[in-house]
Amino acid sequence: MKESAALEYFPGGNTPLGFYSYYSYVMEPQHCKCCIILKGGPGTGKSTLMKRIADRLTEDGYAVEYLHCSSDPDSLDAIVCRELGTWIVDGTSPHTQDPIYPGAVEEIVNLGAYWDSTKIAGYRDDIILTQAEISASFAQAYRYLATAQKLSGELDAAYQRSSSKKLLQ
Repeated sequence: MKESAALEYFPGGNTPLGFYSYYSYVMEPQHCKCCIILKGGPGTGKSTLMKRIADRLTEDGYAVEYLHCSSDPDSLDAIVCRELGTWIVDGTSPHTQDPIYPGAVEEIVNLGAYWDSTKIAGYRDDIILTQAEISASFAQAYRYLATAQKLSGELDAAYQRSSSKKLLQ
C-alpha cells in the first residue's frame, strides 16, 4: 500500500461581501466519473460520512483532498479523489450544490430521509431561533469584515502618502 499525503484546503470563505465559493473550480462535473451530493440538515452525518470514506480511500492508497468548512474547520464540505474522478460534496447552504448532469454524473443522497421528524418537531422553536441567531451572527461578521476592509484601505492610503512624502524629501 502506497503512502499518500492529504491535501487540505478551504473551498469557500467568508468575505466582506458575504460567502464566496470556489467550488466550481474544484472539479468540473463534466470531468467527473461520479459526484455524490449529500443533502440533509446539520447533524445528519454528512461530514462524518465523508471522513469515513476518505479514511477508507487513504487506507487503500488513494490521494484524498479534504475541503474544510469555512465556518467549522473540523467539518468537511467535500472530499475529492482525482485518481477515481470522484468527489463527495455537502450540497446544503451556504454552498448549495445541485446536479448539472443528474444521474449521468451526480447522484443525490438525502441523509435527511433518516431523521425522526416527530422528535425534531419538539425542538421547532429552538431550531428556528438558533438559525436566526446564526444568520444574525454571519451578518454581523460580514459587517465587521467590510469595516476591516475599509480601514485596511485607509491605512494603505495613509502609508502611500507617508512614503511619497519621504521620497520627495
